[in-house]
Amino acid sequence: MSTPVMIEANGLCKQFGSFLAVRDVSFSIPKGQVVAFLGPNGAGKTTTMRLLTGFVAPTHGSARIAGINVQDHRIEAAERLGYLPENGPLYIDMTPIGLLRFFGAARGLAGARLAGRIDAVVDQCALNTVAHKPIGKLSKGYRQRVSMAQAILHDPDVLIMDEPTSGLDPNQIRGVRSLIRDLGKTKTVLVSTHILQEVEPIAGRVLFIHDGKIVFDGAPSDLARKNGTLEEAFYSLTAQPV
Repeated sequence: MSTPVMIEANGLCKQFGSFLAVRDVSFSIPKGQVVAFLGPNGAGKTTTMRLLTGFVAPTHGSARIAGINVQDHRIEAAERLGYLPENGPLYIDMTPIGLLRFFGAARGLAGARLAGRIDAVVDQCALNTVAHKPIGKLSKGYRQRVSMAQAILHDPDVLIMDEPTSGLDPNQIRGVRSLIRDLGKTKTVLVSTHILQEVEPIAGRVLFIHDGKIVFDGAPSDLARKNGTLEEAFYSLTAQPV
């Protein structure tokens, strides 16, 4: 049997006024892959992720999550998807446990199932020591872990994460990388970043976007081999506008 496609972009375009932010982006990610979505700031990474999650509507093209058209069946697609935006949805007066109960109820979880999922994600995201502290009192690293916990609370098949290590210190980055690798064992993961050091530790495939268009799709080692290093590859791929 062929491996099912869990994330699919078909000719995605997004125009804001006269500005074309995403240009005919197409790719597919099969079940079980961890893919790094790489590119400079302003390249179109966040807009593409918002199109994939249904947060914004495409000007042209379509997106599918686990085979479900995001625009036509947004609720069904959301049930299979965990989304971590760059600034995750947190309420600083809540505790992590309170926040997870709130989001769990919003997703229709209740009773023993909700309690079991909260216990699971608190353990998976290493939140046990801060589970009952106000989120506003937590470090940025712990806040990011709380955001990740809410993204996986409903045990989705697909995870889309936008700059999950942005602003974290080296120890916090290492912890988030480890968590992403663990999640990638059972889920399909798309992680956006502009930090080259993030690519090889977590992903077996790179999608590189520049000026709103995919300019490379392959293994990190292939990207480095063609240019000497990932840093040189980054410079080469972004030297000229598309």
